[in-house]
Amino acid sequence: MEYKFTMANFEEEVLNEELPVLVDFYADWCGPCKVMAPVVEQFAEEFEGRLKVGKCNIDNNMALAQKYRVLSIPTFIIFKDGKPSTTIIGTVSMDEFREKIEQELE
Repeated sequence: MEYKFTMANFEEEVLNEELPVLVDFYADWCGPCKVMAPVVEQFAEEFEGRLKVGKCNIDNNMALAQKYRVLSIPTFIIFKDGKPSTTIIGTVSMDEFREKIEQELE
């Protein structure tokens, strides 16, 4: 299941979550974001119960994008214990992306 993260729910859904959380910072107009969307969707299913996966639209949540220094999109940040742990920027292969997630889940 893919979650939607916003300013209103970010603390509860991401920072206070016991599981690691993958946040996809994206925008609707972003071509590379659209390319990565099916990958993120697949990971939401593949890692369910081990990793919470969701999206944060930077156009609607600019303060979050600024706080986590999202300068280009897509930017993926894995949060562990309420803190950013791994950042992945741009389009990456599914295998490389999966490997980074697996490292966080060890």
